[in-house]
Amino acid sequence: MAGKHSRTRIFSSPAGIVATAAVGVALAVGGTVGAVQLASGPDQSGQAALEFTPTTAASSLTPSSPAVSPSASASPSVTASPSATRSQQAASRAKPRTASPKPTTKKTTAAAKVLESGSCGASFYSDGQLTANGESFNPGALTAAHKTLPFNTKVRVTNPANGKSVTVRINDRGPFIEGRCLDLSRAAFASIASVDVGALTVRYEVLG
Repeated sequence: MAGKHSRTRIFSSPAGIVATAAVGVALAVGGTVGAVQLASGPDQSGQAALEFTPTTAASSLTPSSPAVSPSASASPSVTASPSATRSQQAASRAKPRTASPKPTTKKTTAAAKVLESGSCGASFYSDGQLTANGESFNPGALTAAHKTLPFNTKVRVTNPANGKSVTVRINDRGPFIEGRCLDLSRAAFASIASVDVGALTVRYEVLG
């Protein structure tokens, strides 16, 4: 309000005093703060003076609104959860599975037992029609001739000069030359030495 006004009312009866108090209570409830002054003097017996000093501010008439914190938000922000991604390993599980291969068992052949061993001269031959056991002679097969060993006996022949060895099967008789005990097929002789040599000293092992 622009100014301050002061009014004084004088009531001479008790009813007027009660009415004045009621008006003061109503003004206080409505938001007006007044100063009530009751005055009595020797000259005014039975009379009361009531002085109102309205000090109501315009801003007090409007209801106060709750303060809103600037940091408060209407609703918490919702962040979308990241989409689930499959790793390369998980993606591979989606591929059709194949049955796991069965473990293969490798058969191990027991080492052949050496029944007899020695050294002698060996040669080769590449001509012939039939062997002593009735087979057709094959110069490309790993076979050999011996004077006394039973047919189908396995003999390991080693060239000591280079360490090469070959296992042959006895299917023929020979050689009939002094100092030689084996006559190898051309293929068997070529696997341990050059055929240009013609003959050489070998180490033999009769396998059981």
